[in-house]
Amino acid sequence: MVTIVGGGIAGTVLAGALACHERPATVLERRVPEPDGAFLVLDRHAHDVLGELEVPHEALEAVSFPVTGLRFHYLPESRNTLGSRMHRLYRRADLMRVLAEFACDAGAEIHYEVTVTDIDPVTRTVFTEDRAIAVNDLIIAADGVDSVARARLEPDRAAEYTGQVIIYGTTTEPVQLPTDPSVLHFDGRFGTGALPISSFGHLWKDGTAFWFARLTRPAISQQDNGFQAADWADDIRAAAPCVDIIDTLLANTSSVLACNARRVPFRGAKPPRPPMILCGDADHANSPAAGRGACEAIDDADALHRAILTGEDPAAAMIVRRGRIAAERDEAAHLYGRE
Repeated sequence: MVTIVGGGIAGTVLAGALACHERPATVLERRVPEPDGAFLVLDRHAHDVLGELEVPHEALEAVSFPVTGLRFHYLPESRNTLGSRMHRLYRRADLMRVLAEFACDAGAEIHYEVTVTDIDPVTRTVFTEDRAIAVNDLIIAADGVDSVARARLEPDRAAEYTGQVIIYGTTTEPVQLPTDPSVLHFDGRFGTGALPISSFGHLWKDGTAFWFARLTRPAISQQDNGFQAADWADDIRAAAPCVDIIDTLLANTSSVLACNARRVPFRGAKPPRPPMILCGDADHANSPAAGRGACEAIDDADALHRAILTGEDPAAAMIVRRGRIAAERDEAAHLYGRE
């Protein structure tokens, strides 16, 4: 029985993939999934991996919006447009519902409202608010950026604030915009570096618009994540002052989700080793501004599932994953920079 702490994308996909091959998996997750306003984009590679892991394509397609291209308006026209690589946009809650149904249908056990307070890798004991759980197999820690497992294994590798607050908004009234529909548009305001210091992005289709802003500013309280759109209006306009659709989007958005962009650095990371292995945001969270967290979580789940099923070392699989992630981040920084 593989015990997975954390029922986000990495943990849920891994549990379902293992259960599909009759490898028992139990997930412990502190929160029941519910709509929170967050959304994300998965590319062709992520969809291909999910397909190989037997997540139903039809179920994914039914809860997502096609993205036909990406346009970076702050780049020179010669390189500001990318064709879609089977990108699709998901409300995070809808994606999690599909993944949880896949995992449970495969035979995985997901226990919600279980708060893990500590994990002892020596005795293989998972402590919750009301009991101690003895584990006789592998522990996969997919418990996010504030990982309890990482705090136990690597207390000096704490999450860092990246200097930006991310705002997610979805219109609640029908809108028609002058920009191309189904295209993910990016605008930004530059400082002295190669990447925007603040940015604004949006996609709209069939009257619904999804938009986000990345604001360079001091961190907000972690508890203050629900706001009226008007609370952030001036900051959002300043993120991309040349964008003339912001007021339309704000006027048709009732509430927004605001969160601090944080990352878990590779700097000083200890090599993973059984019986407790970190994955997903627990091991290598990057700023949501990078837009790669969900795809990285899916690749982690795939690598671990393959290692576990073939009897290979899952720790070695995560070492390889760290190397690939570092290389991908370097490439993305070059691709989306203006220099």
